[in-house]
Amino acid sequence: MTETVDGVTVVWGGDHVRIEVDPARPKVATIRIDRPKLNPLNARVQRELGEAATLVSERDDLRAVVLYGGEVAFAAGADIKEMADLSYADMVKHSAVLQAMFIAVARIPKPVIAAVTGFALGGGCELALCADLRVAADNAKFGQPEIKLGLIPGAGGTQRLTRLVGPSRAKELIFTGRMIGAEEALRIGLADRVVPAAETYRTALDLAAELADGPAFALRAAKTAIDRGLEVDLDTGLEIERLQFAGLFATEDRGVGMRSFIEEGPGKAVFG
Repeated sequence: MTETVDGVTVVWGGDHVRIEVDPARPKVATIRIDRPKLNPLNARVQRELGEAATLVSERDDLRAVVLYGGEVAFAAGADIKEMADLSYADMVKHSAVLQAMFIAVARIPKPVIAAVTGFALGGGCELALCADLRVAADNAKFGQPEIKLGLIPGAGGTQRLTRLVGPSRAKELIFTGRMIGAEEALRIGLADRVVPAAETYRTALDLAAELADGPAFALRAAKTAIDRGLEVDLDTGLEIERLQFAGLFATEDRGVGMRSFIEEGPGKAVFG
């Protein structure tokens, strides 16, 4: 499937999730959630997000990814009406599928930037946590309100949020279920940049395009070393780093980067 809509190329689409490529930034894919009004993440959306993550992971021409939910909301969480009647046995099965989808997004082997406008709550916040960086609109609201339903986050919130902001801040947010604004999210490290709402998506696209022009294998290695290193002890993490570092000496990008440095000075390399 390939079609042009409003100047962007839709290279794949489901009922509520599509992959868009702006011809001005051909190396950047946008995984766009579109389930009005607030992008609740029902089972269908979850499956489509997993499919989109797999596709952008496999395509070498797409070198960076933006997660975006539109101007109104990034994603306001799970579809509570869909979940309300699920039994324990139902959720044992469904939670495995849910986590697999988020893992697929988190392990996209290239830079992933979440462009967060409006609400990023519950599963929406957990989806934003799967990105490498988060550009937040000044109207963004983050939160893990599951405790108010008698639940806890079930798609990575207790783990990814803790690794990002530390255990005390994560516990306070999860225990209270409160929402925080963009400036507080920036202060505690949940957001990386805060920009006016009208500029959020463009800022994320520009950052993604900058990263997409970088050395693909080195970016992949850096992401692998950081993410996998967080899962293990320091000695094991250092070994992961060593192997990723050494492996880059087999890539053409390493040759391009070093030759450029010697002949032209730092920061002039152009990677393919």
